[in-house]
Amino acid sequence: MLVLQVSPHPDDELIGAPATLMALRDAGHEIVTVACSFGRPEEASTRRAELEEACRRAGFGLLVASEPLAAELEALLRDRPVDLVVGPSPHDRHPFHESVGRALVAALEAGAGPDRLWLWGLWGALPFPTTVVEHDEDRLAEIQHALEAHESQVSRNDYRRLVAGRGLASTVLGAELTFGFGTRGLAGPYAELTTEVVRTGGGWRLGAPRKLDASDPFPEPTTREIGGWLHSRSAVDG
Repeated sequence: MLVLQVSPHPDDELIGAPATLMALRDAGHEIVTVACSFGRPEEASTRRAELEEACRRAGFGLLVASEPLAAELEALLRDRPVDLVVGPSPHDRHPFHESVGRALVAALEAGAGPDRLWLWGLWGALPFPTTVVEHDEDRLAEIQHALEAHESQVSRNDYRRLVAGRGLASTVLGAELTFGFGTRGLAGPYAELTTEVVRTGGGWRLGAPRKLDASDPFPEPTTREIGGWLHSRSAVDG
């Protein structure tokens, strides 16, 4: 299976949904990062080198998108036999994250790529998580080691702490948000949440709530229509 993860900025590939992607990688699936930008022009060469090293450490392939981004993403999805796309929520608060998320939704609606899109939240919490990946200290150390390749960003704001703290919080929040309020919390030391949306006919359905089985990651979706949320007005726009 080919998984295309779309990263708005260098380091998002190891902050958005790294435990999920590494679980898929360990199950034998190919993970390819699509880099959408390299930050400010004066930082581009440094951040590209950091990204290349980070992907090497993580065992991810790397492609670089060009402008205009929406057309490039659609072309990438049409040119490759992609089975799954992973990227930012169209409601992730950061304007560029949201534009990438909306470009992915538009590309899939245009018939490019697969029917399944897994969304992560960084700056904005996911209101409808569907997929839980529990992980341990060894996985956290692996993620943080790869993330440390982004030295310019970790020294500016230590995202290693974010990955650890969010993982801890998700063991409490993840069970109830995914499986229903009143559910017992998750037992693992860390957890990661994503939202699966599945294109069906002319609309989108919410994926099935589950703990990820990386060897069989695609259960039947629910009957809940979720296109209204995907296309709703961004809070960033006011």
